[in-house]
Amino acid sequence: MPRHGGVGMIGPDFDHFCALIMDRSGLVLGPEKAYLLRGRLDPIARSEGMADVSALLANIRKTASEPLIQKCVEALATHESSFFRDGAPFEALKTQVFPSLFARRGGQKLRFWCAACSSGQEPYSLAIALHEMAGMAVVRDVEILATDFSEPILSKARKGIYSDFEVRRGLSPERQQRWFERDGDAWRVSEQIRRMVTFRHHNLLKGASGIGVFDVIFCRNVLIYFDPDRKRFVLDELAKALAPDGSLFLGSAETILGLTDNIVQAPGARGLYQKTSLQRAKAAG
Repeated sequence: MPRHGGVGMIGPDFDHFCALIMDRSGLVLGPEKAYLLRGRLDPIARSEGMADVSALLANIRKTASEPLIQKCVEALATHESSFFRDGAPFEALKTQVFPSLFARRGGQKLRFWCAACSSGQEPYSLAIALHEMAGMAVVRDVEILATDFSEPILSKARKGIYSDFEVRRGLSPERQQRWFERDGDAWRVSEQIRRMVTFRHHNLLKGASGIGVFDVIFCRNVLIYFDPDRKRFVLDELAKALAPDGSLFLGSAETILGLTDNIVQAPGARGLYQKTSLQRAKAAG
């Protein structure tokens, strides 16, 4: 008998697929998310000439087709983003992080990492904030690395082209006019902002080895999709990639309680974290 909204696909194929998705993306799925699979995967099933999502899951279990698995992983990923999303982190950058960072670093190169950057609004917002706060003298010595595990979403991000809705969502008219230019019916991020950002494929579940060390890391609204073990792993890897006096921004609804002893809440701003005193001492020494 069909269960969970009539999906009727709960069983070994479904369980195998859920385990596969958790391993590849950290996304926790269960019978209560069967409706999500049906909605996101039905277009893939039809494009592959399969009768329905149940047939798709059976095929994946049987063939372990990597291209097909990757299509499904990307279809299930949530790519919700907007320019200057939530506002508070960028206010904390302006009033708390940037002034002390510029004072400490002087003329040294600054490195920023936007992990799970989705379609690019966050790293471009960061580049705009740097321009507005510091001006050209500083941004010449800035590297912004933006990573995501989805190649299609990275392709969109690299182009820097957004619809009217996407641009107006989070941007003032002044920022829109200053940092964007018309591209047909859409808007393109200005070249001086685009060239500040380097986009790269990276899966957070593979760790931070080879990424380098960063003064500021954004990893916002990502951990909410992971189970505790994967949250713990990602947080510890982010801590390794954070400079001794660096700043880590998580989503406002995310917590580190009971997950890691390597970072702590920074005073004065919700969602802002830093290395613990012990970790700062180890990194410095």
